[in-house]
Amino acid sequence: MTYGEKAKQNFESGYNCAQAVLLAFSDVTGLDEATAMKLAASLGGGMGRLREVCGAVSGMFLVAGLLYAEGEVVSAQEKAAHYARIQDLAARFKAETGTYICRELLEGVPATGGSQPEERTEQYYKRRPCGELCRLAADIMAEYMQEQKA
Repeated sequence: MTYGEKAKQNFESGYNCAQAVLLAFSDVTGLDEATAMKLAASLGGGMGRLREVCGAVSGMFLVAGLLYAEGEVVSAQEKAAHYARIQDLAARFKAETGTYICRELLEGVPATGGSQPEERTEQYYKRRPCGELCRLAADIMAEYMQEQKA
């Protein structure tokens, strides 16, 4: 199973979009499920249902940080290099979707507002692209990881 397939399956199992992507990479990040769930809990629904940055993209960024960022205070050059990596990943996602903003990705899907997540019903999954967006973000991250090995 690919990372993208794992991420989509995770989302369809009830994880939020950020959790779905982050958890798909547990074999390479070393994060246990409980830690991954907590770390990404706030980022679902475009950051706490604010429909800002797509949670799948945020999950991809968390994976990139765990795999490629330094674990200590770094120089401005090292920080800039990591930010360039994040901007590259965001650009790849945007090239496929036109945006990485949740509300734009969900254009046409009525927003219920508030903090209460929508019930995960068959209709919920039919009207939103989130599972596929999780797949895409994870596939982009996996492709990036392969490029770094070359």
